[in-house]
Amino acid sequence: MRSFGRTGGRPLSARQQRLIDERLPALAIPETGDPLAAFPARPDRLWLEIGFGGGEHVAAQAEANPDVGYLACEVFVEGVAKCLTAVEEKGLSNVRFWTEDARQLIDRLPDSCLDRVFILFPDPWPKKKHHKRRIIQPDFLDSLARIMKLGAHLRFATDVRSYADEALQKILAHGQFDWLAEKADDWRRPPADHVRTRYESKNLGDIAPVFYEFSLKSS
Repeated sequence: MRSFGRTGGRPLSARQQRLIDERLPALAIPETGDPLAAFPARPDRLWLEIGFGGGEHVAAQAEANPDVGYLACEVFVEGVAKCLTAVEEKGLSNVRFWTEDARQLIDRLPDSCLDRVFILFPDPWPKKKHHKRRIIQPDFLDSLARIMKLGAHLRFATDVRSYADEALQKILAHGQFDWLAEKADDWRRPPADHVRTRYESKNLGDIAPVFYEFSLKSS
């Protein structure tokens, strides 16, 4: 499935290219075998972020939660390079990278292993004929429910009205996720631990960002 974003962009700086060539292999999730073997010891908590853009959110969350094993997925090479730069500058040891389709990784993760999942401002596929390419689909939610622990949290954010409406409807209809909002401000205001990214600051969507928080419930 193609990505709305680019997998390649402007040329990398010499430092970024060095990080891709030298640091990324050591921090990459293996393409075969146990994906969690990327960590020297399996962390007590595992978080997954799908489509991290420039990596600001990944780096800030990983720094604030050093006991968490952070699985960071992004196909855009410039974004991977930026996140690697932040990981190196902050001296982070708890981030591991997946640079292919996130669904390939999800299919390989063991049951009930994730404590949190972040899907922040995913590819909007704005044309109606392309909406089927949006990541929030029933089969994708099935896969997430399998790998999330009971009570684990899913955070979805978007600034595209049609995606906000569609994603909320599909997640609620799925039946395995409880929406945690009790009042409008719970989804209109960023969560307390949210990290604003450069993409979010560009205000490219047609609405102010919305933040939906869900927990996995027993089936």
